[in-house]
Amino acid sequence: MIKVNTLINLLKKNNTNFFTGVPDSVLKELSSYLKNQRNHIIATSEGSAVSIAIGHYLSTKKIPCIYMQNSGLSNALNPLISIAHKKVYSIPLILIIGWRGSPRVKDEPQHNVKGKITREILKLLNIKYTILRSNKDIKKFDKQIKYAKKNQSIVACLIEQGTLHKNSKSSFKKDFYSLDKEYFLKTLIKEIPSKSKVISSTGYNSRELMYLRKKFNLNKSKDFYMVGGMGHTSSVALGYSLASKNKTFCIDGDGSFLMHLGSIMTAGNFANKNFKYILLNNNSHDSVGGQSTNANNIDFEKLSKSLGFKKFYSIKNKQNLLKITNNFIKINGPAFFEVKVTNSKIKKLPRPDNLIKIKNQFMKK
Repeated sequence: MIKVNTLINLLKKNNTNFFTGVPDSVLKELSSYLKNQRNHIIATSEGSAVSIAIGHYLSTKKIPCIYMQNSGLSNALNPLISIAHKKVYSIPLILIIGWRGSPRVKDEPQHNVKGKITREILKLLNIKYTILRSNKDIKKFDKQIKYAKKNQSIVACLIEQGTLHKNSKSSFKKDFYSLDKEYFLKTLIKEIPSKSKVISSTGYNSRELMYLRKKFNLNKSKDFYMVGGMGHTSSVALGYSLASKNKTFCIDGDGSFLMHLGSIMTAGNFANKNFKYILLNNNSHDSVGGQSTNANNIDFEKLSKSLGFKKFYSIKNKQNLLKITNNFIKINGPAFFEVKVTNSKIKKLPRPDNLIKIKNQFMKK
């Protein structure tokens, strides 16, 4: 295992003191170290993080550091290739990538697919990389960083689950709001009409929904769980709703909402009356450590209406929850429902595994 301080000291030795990225559970200990650092920005997407880092370099001439999960590497490809690449502006960057789906680690299907090709993607980009597993690898990575600085190129390291030494203080888990999330979800799926379709975002939202369905035998509507594709839940739900007469409920999280905010504008402007958008806002990247999304600073009523939604509902406690939820369910959309909830409280949440079966059941009329 590698201590986070060892990695941080390596970066500081190479005059890197600016960090930006999107939180990842594999890199939770790194996030814990950075949470009180002045030169640290939690970005809404990996592409945005790379772009922020590029701006930092242009201003300071110092090589910045970007952290991300490898599933987000695809989000970062555009600025990595079309701006920072050696044959374009040749901007040196350091990437710290949480390697989900590494061939050595058992993981979920979507992570296995991306994990298998992560190294090939870096090779196609001509990005030199080191797999960090021991302090010996730190020395190799140090040489690559020096090469990147000298040649104004991009360098990366891959970190597998369990590589970073655990810190007992690495948790960010603190509820920003008080409405129990599972209580609301249970209420919602009990009230949703039969034949409705539910499309839920990656992370805990889908896993909690699946858990509650099974525990309380609530099966009158059908779910499609977004096991990956963070930020794309609203687009999948919009695409489904436009070609269907079924009421379509999109259950999203605040981190997912912010990652591809433009998609919400598309939904607000093009959705039919059967489209219902539910934002479970806990101001937290809950499933990867609980880092703040800063969504608490947003006036979602003004934002949603400016993005085309006709109706807005909001709730933050149990008072009138059933009434407000049913009003939202019955109203013609496109409608936006902000629900201010706690972080997840369910221990050992199940994970969707037979994904083809889930897809086939969802597609049945």
